[in-house]
Amino acid sequence: MITWEENDLLCLVEGAVPMGTIMRQHWIPACMSEEVAKRDGKPARVRLLGEDLVVFRDSEGRLGAIDEFCRHRGASLAFGRNEDCGLRCLYHGWKFDVNGNVMEMPSEPDAGEALKAEAKLKSYPTRESGGFVWLWMGDAENVAEFEPPAWAHAPDEKISIVKIHTPCNWAQVLEGSIDSAHSSSLHSSNMPPAEVDGAKATATSWPRPSNDKAPRIRFDKTDYGFRYAAVRTPIIDPDRKDYIRNTLFVAPFTVIIPPNDQYRLAQMLIPMDDGNTMFYWIAFHETKGIDKDEWRKFCGAEIGVDIDENFRKIRTLDNMFLQDREAMKQGDFTGIYGIPAQDMAMWESMGAIADRTKDYLGVSDGAVAQFRRIMIAAARDVLKGKPAINTRAAGRQTNVSALASFEGMIPKDADWRLYADGKAVMEEDGDVKAA
Repeated sequence: MITWEENDLLCLVEGAVPMGTIMRQHWIPACMSEEVAKRDGKPARVRLLGEDLVVFRDSEGRLGAIDEFCRHRGASLAFGRNEDCGLRCLYHGWKFDVNGNVMEMPSEPDAGEALKAEAKLKSYPTRESGGFVWLWMGDAENVAEFEPPAWAHAPDEKISIVKIHTPCNWAQVLEGSIDSAHSSSLHSSNMPPAEVDGAKATATSWPRPSNDKAPRIRFDKTDYGFRYAAVRTPIIDPDRKDYIRNTLFVAPFTVIIPPNDQYRLAQMLIPMDDGNTMFYWIAFHETKGIDKDEWRKFCGAEIGVDIDENFRKIRTLDNMFLQDREAMKQGDFTGIYGIPAQDMAMWESMGAIADRTKDYLGVSDGAVAQFRRIMIAAARDVLKGKPAINTRAAGRQTNVSALASFEGMIPKDADWRLYADGKAVMEEDGDVKAA
């Protein structure tokens, strides 16, 4: 249970608030690369931290991220013509380049350079990596070095991304991503217990080697956020082994989730504004992986089927996520199709911003409690003028691009930390060796 003041510190991101300040000291994913893959193609509308932007790729392949609304009369540039190395407003033809500079003012033939300079749109530095376009929204005079995400080392064709808009606050979405306990209930039909040696991936489910619904949480704070192990009793050899799932919280908005035998997993929970979040789920692998279309079908996130071109769901709170009560009687635990939709039904049912003053956390909520504690402390540090959590300026030394999670059986007397962060791997005989 936290106070209303702490809840606001954790959740609010718009304007000059502490959590928004933290976000702006990190490179933020604006959209998927595939949304702006074509030169002179359709601009992507983007909302981040309460600001409305457009991202586009010009005739020469350069990426631009600029304010959405034309400086002339405020019409949306999302309708604009992307042509001849600039984005042209349909209303009066004013044209802007990838840096927000005014290239043409057809309705003002006598406009001088001073007027063009005054009409310049705000723009943001961009980088492209790991299937995403990233923006720097912080101090333009102190742009942090871009560090690729943990999945960027995988080939492009081995990175598959699900993108879904969810109308609720980013923090309750992220709390769901780091909560290992819920998967044994909410996702039990998709992650059924089975006599296997680790998490598997089939076309329809992820069998796991435990039916334990009450994991023991082992926590470790790090310079990038924290890592933890959810320890469960396995079905096979429970007297000698534990089944562990290591999850990494990479502040402020990334979670590296335990993998399965076919692909690794990560999520980014990006605040659009105080009451809306863009949910990204990335499946990746160096050699195996899952096809993009198969990944979206598995997740119930096919564009044109489950979500529209703006990544809004057909399953919503208004239609109770199309819950099938007859399927529930036949054994489906939730009656809701797709792991993300199951999660979103829970997150969105809490309201746009969850009231954490009424929470009663249990021992299995250890990671959620730590997230709140760490991020509220980080917000207060920013109020004092200190650098944001998980920045080089704050003293981080870990290479976040090399982080990896772990899941599998380990000896009961083994230290779970040896299996975290991708720093060690388990050999077939159960021994641990340095990676």
